[in-house]
Amino acid sequence: MNGLLLTDGYKTGHHQQYPKGTEEVYSNWTPRSNTYAPKGCNKVLSFGQQYVFQWLHNYFHDNFFSKPKAQVCNELKEELSLYLGTYYDVKHYEELHDLQYLPIKVKSLPEGTEVPIRIPILTVVNTDKKFYWITNFLETILSTMLWQPMTSATIALRYKRIFKDWTLKTDKENLAFIDFQGHDFSMRGMGGLQSAISSGMGHAAVFLGSDSLPIISSLRKYYKAEGFVVGSVNATEHSVMCAGTKDDEIETFRTLMNTYPSGILSVVSDTWDLWKVLTDYLPKLKDEVLARDGKLVIRPDSGDPVDIICGETRELGGNTPKDKGVIELLWDIFGGTVNQQGFKVLDTHIGAIYGDSITTERAENICKRLSDKGFATTNVVLGIGSFTYQFNTRDTFGFAMKATSVVVNGQRREIFKDPITDNGVKKSAKGLIKVDKINGEYVLVDQVSPEQENEGELQVIYENGQFKNLVNLEEIRNRVNKEL
Repeated sequence: MNGLLLTDGYKTGHHQQYPKGTEEVYSNWTPRSNTYAPKGCNKVLSFGQQYVFQWLHNYFHDNFFSKPKAQVCNELKEELSLYLGTYYDVKHYEELHDLQYLPIKVKSLPEGTEVPIRIPILTVVNTDKKFYWITNFLETILSTMLWQPMTSATIALRYKRIFKDWTLKTDKENLAFIDFQGHDFSMRGMGGLQSAISSGMGHAAVFLGSDSLPIISSLRKYYKAEGFVVGSVNATEHSVMCAGTKDDEIETFRTLMNTYPSGILSVVSDTWDLWKVLTDYLPKLKDEVLARDGKLVIRPDSGDPVDIICGETRELGGNTPKDKGVIELLWDIFGGTVNQQGFKVLDTHIGAIYGDSITTERAENICKRLSDKGFATTNVVLGIGSFTYQFNTRDTFGFAMKATSVVVNGQRREIFKDPITDNGVKKSAKGLIKVDKINGEYVLVDQVSPEQENEGELQVIYENGQFKNLVNLEEIRNRVNKEL
């Protein structure tokens, strides 16, 4: 698709609508509200800018600049004339093709850092007076692509904070485990491959566990990831268990352990009767499990996650398997150790993962309920799926790109948006902006001079087709862990 079709249709006329003599349009990308965000997401994790602008740069090269001008511009003339019902003059597109690059300067806060709500994360301005229209022409595609990696990374960090808080309370000697305690299971439920990749990269900025394989090559391409990027384990699905038949499920377990005599092996265990697996099959397989050089992970994925993992009763020693839940039942079979903080840690040969309909609230409840029963929260891994990552929109954090300054006939005009019918969420900054860091916190300063706009924490990452201040995945993860 022609790169200049990556926008809203109404923007195709905006080059004619700005005041005569317009030379510059300056806009910023800001999270305006966390009203619809998960509880505890009070800031946004800056992530995805480098990916988005490299993608955009490559797309325009491949689908506009590298193609014959007559071909791409005649296509635009024909399509937009039909679309608008009147002749569409593509002279401004022809001039852009002659330039052979996107004439914009993009500044960004560092990826991997947390940004308070209502603080701009990104600014975009045209660098050539002739192309004042390009800034907000790109708003649509930037909004399309930027909100999801930031949203998913922010929610992933909320999960990791939950895990860290409870690990410090129940198993502080095992803090390294939290890098893998939230595992990305979301790919199949996302809104297309690009959605799965952008969201999955956001998850991987925070966690090291993922089953979304396409993100590995994307992180290598856009963030120079080297060596180990994310990892997973050998694991079954229901088709495997069903193929082994219900009557012979215990032999399926045995065959799987023989197939994988070492390492972590995750086995879906509720294809038919989870409680039978936990009270009949696993006791019979106990010696084989303990003799194996690795961990067998039991994976239920049906029912209420909190009750399945923790049991329906709040105390140890319930009367039924449902009362006890997965972790207590595993403890009854395999035992384990009591750590220095007094919490039970399952034997290293056995564990559990739950990966269906997990939310940050349920993650918090699972950790609390396990702790209440005397179990370390590191006894379980939670699979974070599309229930978490797909049930979001650009409005989850109120992301928007708005113009705050223009230059017309050499004179700068500070502009802003403040609808009288709104509750204040849509009120924008005014004029040129900079973001300072005061006592470790980002602070917005608007209505600054052009000289002051060059100062502060916003750094140029893209200008006139050239990338600057590139960051790699390792640097981002280091920043995230410092924020944590």
